[in-house]
Amino acid sequence: MEPVQVGIVGLGYWGPNLLRNFALCEQARVRAVCDKRQEQLDTYKRWHANTLFTTNYEDLLKDPKIEAIVIATPVSSHFSLAKAALEAGKHVLVEKPLVSSSQEAKELIDLATKQKKILMVDQTFVYEDAVDRMKKYIDDKAIGDLLYYDSTRINLGLIQRDTNVMWDLAIHDLSILNHIRPVTDVTSVLAYGQSIHTKQLEMAHIHIKFQDGFSAHIHVSWLSPVKLRRTLIGGSEKMIVYDDNEPSEKIRLYDKGVTVTKEEQTFALPIYRSGDVVIPRLNAVEPLKVLAAHFCKCVRGEENPKTPASNSERIINILELADQSIQERCEIIIKA
Repeated sequence: MEPVQVGIVGLGYWGPNLLRNFALCEQARVRAVCDKRQEQLDTYKRWHANTLFTTNYEDLLKDPKIEAIVIATPVSSHFSLAKAALEAGKHVLVEKPLVSSSQEAKELIDLATKQKKILMVDQTFVYEDAVDRMKKYIDDKAIGDLLYYDSTRINLGLIQRDTNVMWDLAIHDLSILNHIRPVTDVTSVLAYGQSIHTKQLEMAHIHIKFQDGFSAHIHVSWLSPVKLRRTLIGGSEKMIVYDDNEPSEKIRLYDKGVTVTKEEQTFALPIYRSGDVVIPRLNAVEPLKVLAAHFCKCVRGEENPKTPASNSERIINILELADQSIQERCEIIIKA
């Protein structure tokens, strides 16, 4: 496969990670990098002698050899940059969140379809081996029937200027959740949040109910003195603990649960079961490395997108409902 000629836009917080992984990817060649700040370009150009570094986005759009654009800029600029790239006939990979509204997401999806171009989102955790292992446990019914998803994603900073903590952190959990159990039959969203130091929500709780009784609770914060990245997934037979802070033993499968028996049909007596703990061996590959190679293979038509923009449209809709719930101080019921 000929390497995909890639242009990268944005060298802020996340862009350097994408630059590094696409530069190391055998399926890609970074042809150009764009950022408005010349000092940022000067910092990285010394390590990429054969790459064009420019402050002008038009240089990437007008280059006929660039086949794909990778966008890692503030959320407020995603829509205009991605739209321009698609209109220029480029494939596009966008840092999460794709855009700031489901309406913008739909417009980009329609444009990508019209242009017959790949439009993908960098939902990094979906490319984590631990998340794929959880999905396999669930798909294989290793934990029995899926009962609940409970996650905590908190740390001190980085407080964003153009988005709130749910769009910055909870979107990771919604991406993981959608991967292991698609969020297509959500019946209600209830959220609570606080703004303490800025105008943006800096901490929040989101509770999501599904048609089959499954529920998900997500707690996110920019104001925690400790960094926690822990997810609990409950099943009728076993339970999963996913701790992304763990360097190697990220997944633990617990043979624990509760059995309820009815005696004389008058009361329920819970019986607690405690068995073995399984710690699976995981592939220690950086998720962005997997993503870069996968995106290039999608551009070449060798694979189908694992994180297409259509997935992000559903996730963005839930975030919009969470914003609405906080503003109206009530549970938002989704009509069938």
